[in-house]
Amino acid sequence: MLCLGIESTAHTFGVGIVTDRGKILANIGNVHKSAKGGIHPREAARHHGVIAKETVLCALAKAGVTMNDIDLIAFSMGPGLGPTLRTGATAARALSVFYQVPILGVNHCISHVEIGRLTEGAKDPVTLYVSGGNTQVIAFDAGRYRVFGETLDISVGNCLDVFAREVGIPHPGGPNVEQLAREGKHYIPLPYVVKGMDLSFSGLMTEAVRKHRTGSDLRDLCFSLQETAFAALVEVTERAVAHTEKREVMLTGGVAANKRLREMVGLMAKEHQAKFHVPPIELCKDQGAMIAWTGLLMYKRGVRHKLDQTQVRQRYRTDEVDIVWR
Repeated sequence: MLCLGIESTAHTFGVGIVTDRGKILANIGNVHKSAKGGIHPREAARHHGVIAKETVLCALAKAGVTMNDIDLIAFSMGPGLGPTLRTGATAARALSVFYQVPILGVNHCISHVEIGRLTEGAKDPVTLYVSGGNTQVIAFDAGRYRVFGETLDISVGNCLDVFAREVGIPHPGGPNVEQLAREGKHYIPLPYVVKGMDLSFSGLMTEAVRKHRTGSDLRDLCFSLQETAFAALVEVTERAVAHTEKREVMLTGGVAANKRLREMVGLMAKEHQAKFHVPPIELCKDQGAMIAWTGLLMYKRGVRHKLDQTQVRQRYRTDEVDIVWR
């Protein structure tokens, strides 16, 4: 059985083709790049609309199949940016109707967990999911993925990117902040905000920008920003590990590419005698393969969507979904 998955929650329009045995036949992505580094939803949606057909055809060619071989269409239903989500959903519906193939809407955050479980062989991890749009600590319990902690304002990826833009660090912000942080030698005190099991990064970002404008060394600020934000992430993840008593920890999302964050989460996992997993970087980022694989898991356990049930949901919660395949 073959599923074609479409990802369009933010700047990436991705198309993946996956078999029901978990073999990824194609995983093609096309990223919208804004001149100023941020994401303008309507501009990104326009980009996705222009390159949608080309990306689908490229994925089919890479997989060596045609649309007549596809048994299921899956797409990101949310969470994400409304205009980009609607573009992906429209493409998925058009393919579903024209080729008379079943369609399923998939939760984007859960897909990050499931592609990691597939590629890493993780059975029941506590997952730290960190990206430009989301920051959550997720673990499976009582039939659903529960959110044990999350950001109360901006995501950690957004924190790094906005800081970079405000202080003149070239796009992409996160990787360039990481590079400068390696040259930092002195820790500059910044707001460390953990509220129960939740996190806040807006004040941290604002104060880091303010200190740059008052003369603090940029390399030391990048170092301090990372150390502060990542320490908060590790603290909340560690509490979730202690509470659930799970023996696996997984790090995923675009920010999982950061080597310092990997090091910190890995050390925490080792202290708790938990196995540490990080999917390949191309599968940590937003991509269509994770949508296709999650769609297959849902479909094989009897989940079905009619066409009028495929409206996108910008605030589609991770803990709203019944996980019938586990």
